[in-house]
Amino acid sequence: MSALKRQGDDDENLERWLLTYADLITLLLALFVVMYSMSQIDSQKFGKVSAALNAVLAGSDGVLKSELPLIPQSNEIRMLSLNELRLLREKISNYVTAQKMEPEIEVILNERDLTLHITESAFYEPGRAEIKPKAKEFLMTLSGMLKDISNHIRVEGHSDNVPINTPQFPSNWELSAIRATNVVRFLVEASGLDPSRVSALGCGEFRPRFPNNSPENRMRNRRTDIVIISL
Repeated sequence: MSALKRQGDDDENLERWLLTYADLITLLLALFVVMYSMSQIDSQKFGKVSAALNAVLAGSDGVLKSELPLIPQSNEIRMLSLNELRLLREKISNYVTAQKMEPEIEVILNERDLTLHITESAFYEPGRAEIKPKAKEFLMTLSGMLKDISNHIRVEGHSDNVPINTPQFPSNWELSAIRATNVVRFLVEASGLDPSRVSALGCGEFRPRFPNNSPENRMRNRRTDIVIISL
């Protein structure tokens, strides 16, 4: 009877030992995964995290210092980007004012992007897609400001709802697309912007800013938008 009891106690002790061993292996595996993932992010942060984890295993409090932001806060990233765009808006607005290009060029900042609304008359002749010489001067100056940021830039061509039907432009889609493409081409070829950061989009009459119910509103809808997208 005592032999059976001893065997039962041994089995119970073995099970407890196996559970403890399994917990230890799981902990070590989790520790390895955390340390490996941190090493992929930043070697300096990896060293700090590793030291803190070693301190925990050694029995100290192992509290991480507050200067180690393991996970960057999205609102902090957003604020940095918006601050950069806010400064850029001021620079562009000051230049537009100095060149007396208001109200043909309007600079608007929101939480998603910084947009330059440029009326048709500032950049093109009616029904044409060639960029005016003064507009090229503006784009050269603008590109100098844009080289210092890494944001993506989207150039959008827009029109009013009055149909156009010429051999070169069968519809407003073609006109708006060629205008946007010409601006992108100038920014890349003449100004040296990285082509991977710039794209062109032809919207035709389908994204008006204002109802096409008056000559003034139609004039404001015939525009080119340069959109600097927030990070």
